Amino acid sequence: MSGAALPKLGPKAREIVDAVLRDGIYRALKESDTAVCRNLNSRQFLGRDKKDGAVWYPTAKLCELAGVTPPEIGQGGEGGPGAPDSRDRPEEGADRLPAPAEAESGRALIRIPLDRIDVGFRLRQADPEKVAALQASFAELGHRTPVSVARRPNGECFLLSAGLHRLEAARALGWADILAFIEEGDDLDAELWEIDENLCRAELTPADRALFTFRRKEIHLMRHPETGHGGDRRSNGQVGHLKDEAAKSFASETAAATGQSERAIRRDAERGEKISERALRQIRGTRHDTGVTLDRLKGLTEEQQLAYVEALREADKRVAEEAKAIRDGKQALSRKIRGAVIRAIAERGTVSAGTMPRAAFPIIYADPPWEQEAWSEERGQDRGLSYPHMPLEEIKSLCAGDASPATRDALLFLWVTANRLDDGIDVLRAWGFDYVTCLVWDKSRIGMGRWVRDRHEILLLGKRGNFPAPIPGTQSASVHAEVKGEHSAKPVYFAEMIERLYPDLPKLELFQRRDSLVAGDVRLNGNWTFWGNQAGAPKGEEQSSEDSRDGRACVTKEELAEFKALGAVDGGCMGGGPLLEEMIALGLVWPSNPPQLTVGGAARLRELEDKVKRASDGDAVRCAKSEGA
Repeated sequence: MSGAALPKLGPKAREIVDAVLRDGIYRALKESDTAVCRNLNSRQFLGRDKKDGAVWYPTAKLCELAGVTPPEIGQGGEGGPGAPDSRDRPEEGADRLPAPAEAESGRALIRIPLDRIDVGFRLRQADPEKVAALQASFAELGHRTPVSVARRPNGECFLLSAGLHRLEAARALGWADILAFIEEGDDLDAELWEIDENLCRAELTPADRALFTFRRKEIHLMRHPETGHGGDRRSNGQVGHLKDEAAKSFASETAAATGQSERAIRRDAERGEKISERALRQIRGTRHDTGVTLDRLKGLTEEQQLAYVEALREADKRVAEEAKAIRDGKQALSRKIRGAVIRAIAERGTVSAGTMPRAAFPIIYADPPWEQEAWSEERGQDRGLSYPHMPLEEIKSLCAGDASPATRDALLFLWVTANRLDDGIDVLRAWGFDYVTCLVWDKSRIGMGRWVRDRHEILLLGKRGNFPAPIPGTQSASVHAEVKGEHSAKPVYFAEMIERLYPDLPKLELFQRRDSLVAGDVRLNGNWTFWGNQAGAPKGEEQSSEDSRDGRACVTKEELAEFKALGAVDGGCMGGGPLLEEMIALGLVWPSNPPQLTVGGAARLRELEDKVKRASDGDAVRCAKSEGA
């Protein structure tokens, strides 16, 4: 026979495997031999006779690994390989079996409802990542390796011995039951199964090994109280040292059951005995969970151990805070250097009065005059808005390629209405920017719309080149609510946000309306430049609109038409039509019957009335583009 495929085994485990493969049967005469056989049974190498608990047989898995077949190793007794019990293995191709009517003692394989399995006290809790990995495996391949349980005295419930991660994965998948081996023994036997299964694994940390090994030593003392003196750690006592002969027996038994060296068993047991369980649990899984740290803790009192561990944790916090401060400082320095480079590049750009700047601004804030149409139930889409608009292709070509006012590394804040969102993305890309995210202005009051009643506008954010993101913690919320004011004027909040995030960078605002700024606006600080057919001086600072020939003020044709329409609504003479619907959409008129001015509409009427009076000579009103109206 060949054992090349067998996994690494301890000396005693190897001796038992060789004997059972040679003779087809093995009788455990000592408790230490039984412990090793139990461990081999948990690894599915040995099967226990259902009548004689001291008799063990090789499993099909062991025979396959050893390269032999059951007939070659003898027939054995009842329950042996020559007379397999159908309960000991699933049907071919099945991953779970129905439970028999009555579960017998011994190593029976049955299907147990999950709500009848008690996890009990565990030295090691389930790892969520391992449970998730098993969930995926179970969902794809089914459950292949049964858990191990011990029957409770009431005969109805079971205590989990081994397979916590498998059990939790089955529960997470919503299974009602799971395949399980029923093992002989009491609660201490079940705990030994758990301990030995974990000690056989290589991924245990030093603190885990200390906890498991010392608990195994405690169970050994419970079974053999004559071999030691002292109490149980769980009663706040300390278990005394074992006598030399007993210590050797414990170490050799555990080494044989787990495949570890006796020296490692003694070392882990000593750590677990001399270090308080609380200290071990606090340090487990941290970067200090090492043999060096545990050996330092061994020589301290329990109070000193806890203080030492707490000091280590506080030191880790300080190191983490210092590391974060260093990272933040490096990021701030990098941003400062990057900002200086961007400003230097911007200073090389071209800015000439009356023309679009060239490669001169790292921040662009634009509110293009999108083509929009007011909807009328009588005549359909038949009237545009009162301000001049630009076709989409003209907007796209305005700042495209070499005509761009933006530097190589730049941000673009681009206003777009909800129904023009796709056009906004097209413009953003045509201007050489990649879409990053967007902000939303909630106008707080519902407006008009054909498909939905609009109450928001979108501010797209695009980036090009290597432009730094805002400092973490300084970012603005993505939604800002503010009642809509004068037509097309955007809340100053967004300009203030841009200025707050990038106070040292020059900014260009395209299509700025002169009436949207008032004295004190943040955009008057000298960092902002305006371009567009409506760019000009802000309220309180603009030049006089009086005519140079006779000193009479002027109004635009649009303002005069708006004045007449608002006056008609105020006088109850406005019957309907697209102009009325436009004023309703602008929030100037309530859609009541008859229509009535809103508070904003009444204020706008008074403002226009004052302008018209100043532009009138009693017979005619002077308009900006004509001598009368």
